[in-house]
Amino acid sequence: MDEQARREYWRQNVRLMSVLLVIWALVSFGAGIFFADALNNIEIGGFPLGFWFANQGSIITFVILIAVYVWRMDKLDKKFGIDIDDYEGEVHHS
Repeated sequence: MDEQARREYWRQNVRLMSVLLVIWALVSFGAGIFFADALNNIEIGGFPLGFWFANQGSIITFVILIAVYVWRMDKLDKKFGIDIDDYEGEVHHS
């Protein structure tokens, strides 16, 4: 991979991570802390929605975001011709 393709690959990787981290932060801090009082007017399974997000929603969202990251990175790797099987067993020293 040439230098320009390498830079584009990492630019897209960082952009993906940034978007996913913003989503996680909005769900974790926004729904679980900042908007908890407003969300507590809605109940799920007998629990206030703000409480639910603080305890379950952010964890579930985080697991979903991990799956989305893996799926999108597989697509990005294929787009740039990167095959992880080519690197199995190699040891890289810095």
